[in-house]
Amino acid sequence: MGPVHILSAGVVVVRRWPDGWRFLLLRAWGNWDFPKGEVEAGEVPLAAARREVAEETGLTELGFRWGEGWFETAPYGRGKVARYYLAEARQGEVTLPLNPGLGRAEHHEYRWVAGDAAGQLLPARLQPALEWARATLRREGGTESTPVHEPDS
Repeated sequence: MGPVHILSAGVVVVRRWPDGWRFLLLRAWGNWDFPKGEVEAGEVPLAAARREVAEETGLTELGFRWGEGWFETAPYGRGKVARYYLAEARQGEVTLPLNPGLGRAEHHEYRWVAGDAAGQLLPARLQPALEWARATLRREGGTESTPVHEPDS
């Protein structure tokens, strides 16, 4: 029997800025990541991913416009696997709410960053997830950094 994996679920949250897509990254100590957390017993991974984003960032309005496809990391740590979905947060301010179990926020900082900057901040184990998200965004309409143009009135 193979190793038992602990499944975490999260979301690569993006937002459209005038210069292109930006990714929401969270920092806990020196580590940058996307919002994620363990899937609870009986919980569907997508529901866990939505819950974790709300708990860690305060964002509750996510649009899964690319569907419910996901990317899973290779096992890391003590057999943990992280499953990420891709969603857009068109509105809402990011907050770093208090985690009652910790008595403080889970994260120290957040940033909305372009793809190249995200690649510089994220650890090697998350590079494939970032590339998956970037490729999905590029397939949608040209390059991920294509500016949004308002129609002429």
